[in-house]
Amino acid sequence: MGRRGWLHRSGRAEHGTRAWLLILLVAAPAACTDKTDADYRSDVDVAVHASIGQRIADLLQATRDLQAASPSRAWRANSSDAPAITAMRNAWKRTRLAYEQVEGALKAVFPSLDAAMDARYEEALAHLAGAGDKNLFDGRGVTGMHAIERILFAPVTRREVIAYERTLDGYQPASYPATDDEAIAFKTGLVQRLIDDSDSLRKQWQMSAVDLTAAYRGQVGMMIEQQDKVNMAVTGEEESRYANITLADLRNNLDGTQQIYDLFGEWIHSKAAGAPSDSKIRTRFGELATVYATTASDALPAVPSGWSADQPTPENLATPFGVMWLTVHESVDPDNEGSVVFELNQIAALLGLPGPADP
Repeated sequence: MGRRGWLHRSGRAEHGTRAWLLILLVAAPAACTDKTDADYRSDVDVAVHASIGQRIADLLQATRDLQAASPSRAWRANSSDAPAITAMRNAWKRTRLAYEQVEGALKAVFPSLDAAMDARYEEALAHLAGAGDKNLFDGRGVTGMHAIERILFAPVTRREVIAYERTLDGYQPASYPATDDEAIAFKTGLVQRLIDDSDSLRKQWQMSAVDLTAAYRGQVGMMIEQQDKVNMAVTGEEESRYANITLADLRNNLDGTQQIYDLFGEWIHSKAAGAPSDSKIRTRFGELATVYATTASDALPAVPSGWSADQPTPENLATPFGVMWLTVHESVDPDNEGSVVFELNQIAALLGLPGPADP
């Protein structure tokens, strides 16, 4: 074949390829719109199941690492036990990272496990109806991540936290295990209980179909709780108060909510009314992320003297705590059009995920 003939046939082939590509590009959007709500829902089911399942696996591994680092003898608060205590504290922080990213969904789907694993001290005591829990290490009564945290960070717990807890019916001062029996109980009782609960959570999550409405609504509720977590700092009742990393909890709640929300993105944008709400939500996510990043610390900013949530003064609102408080309240107020929660509820209705967002 001559060069001219080759070029002629090559040009025809190239032209044909371009034509097919153009047809495919034009047809692609139409093909995308062929997906039904059931198709989108099925895709999100799979993605949510995998994402939350990974966080549960991370939680279980972190708890096992904490147990492996735990001494089987009385803890000595000196240099010889410092590496073990540091390793346990770091592993505990990893449990918080994993759980806080999916707390909303798991709390909605598995409320009893959430209570056993994530109840604050006063919530656990209230459940015991005044009986208290004098043995902090045995894995009965007061249990879960905060029960472990309370022991791991006993020597560095803030004074206002201790002052608040002393007012609780059934209060028992926290301390390191002072005897070998207490250390063994901590390792094989309290920590093992969290391992068992985490493993139960893993198995139930693997075996169950995702309740997508509950998972979505749980994330909405988690955003509403951002208000409570900031408000509680005023009285020393905030969540991770012994390790003093409640701001890290807020960051992880936000990060986890964004990760789950992103999995709904294609479905949301299949709806003409979805884009405006999506844009507002992402703007608010950015504002919260910015205010949470204003300090490198994992602790909430100090509450200014004379703070009043009912009538905060301009001076107090100008402090780092005041700026964060106001941003959080405006960003998650369910009655505030344009807030994360308001717009998440709009999208929930759009996608047919009914029911109120319970905090």
